[in-house]
Amino acid sequence: MAVIALTSASGSPGVTTTAVAMALNWPRPVVLVEADPTGGSGILAGFLRGTTAYDGGLVEIALSPHVVAESLRDVVRPLAPDVSFVAGPRTHTQAAALRDVWEPLGAALADLDENGQDVVIDCGRLGLVGSPAPLLERADLSLLLSRATLPALAAARSWAELARNPTTGWQQAGVFLIGEGQPYRASEVSKVLGIPVVTDLPDDPEEAAVYHRGTQPARNHGAGVYARAVTSAVQAIRARVARRRFNKVNVADVGGVAKGVPR
Repeated sequence: MAVIALTSASGSPGVTTTAVAMALNWPRPVVLVEADPTGGSGILAGFLRGTTAYDGGLVEIALSPHVVAESLRDVVRPLAPDVSFVAGPRTHTQAAALRDVWEPLGAALADLDENGQDVVIDCGRLGLVGSPAPLLERADLSLLLSRATLPALAAARSWAELARNPTTGWQQAGVFLIGEGQPYRASEVSKVLGIPVVTDLPDDPEEAAVYHRGTQPARNHGAGVYARAVTSAVQAIRARVARRRFNKVNVADVGGVAKGVPR
């Protein structure tokens, strides 16, 4: 169905938290890839609370003599029912070793999609050493997470311009807004950044802590505003990808090309 990549321009909008929340509420088998070059797995230390030791991840793929698709199978670990996980680098010093991995990894992840597994990628913050730019460029939908504040939008603006570039940008770019209406609305954010707001989540640190720090969910967590917003976000993202793929097929049928579809 889809390869979805999440990233941010600055600050802490919650890329890892959002990626985990999406994966755990995804309606199909999904692989969560921690491609954040910062290091120090936020998923192992955060959601899993340090209860699971690192025993393989992207660094092992980089060091393996085998092709990336084969190495990927060796480092995928279960995270939850129908959710698998690939750990990122243990330290930021390992990020440079991953530069040659991103391109073939993107191809391998696309193959997972074709075999019935969706993919959610935590790409961390843009502009870092070893940033997984090829994954963002190749994903079916690449989402720039941003809060709805002026400093956050100012930081996101130049990256949004790069993302929507028809020759060097992302296949399909969108905004994932955190705290919509605080103070700016989705329509205002879309206008400023020049790319559509695909979906949003409320800025609720207490509820997000379930995915950020692995805290015990409240009894009514599943029926709460945040959990329902995550479900709605997943639905909006899947619909966006499905719509684009449908449009690409229709364009091809009439002798057009994929890049002729509006981004």
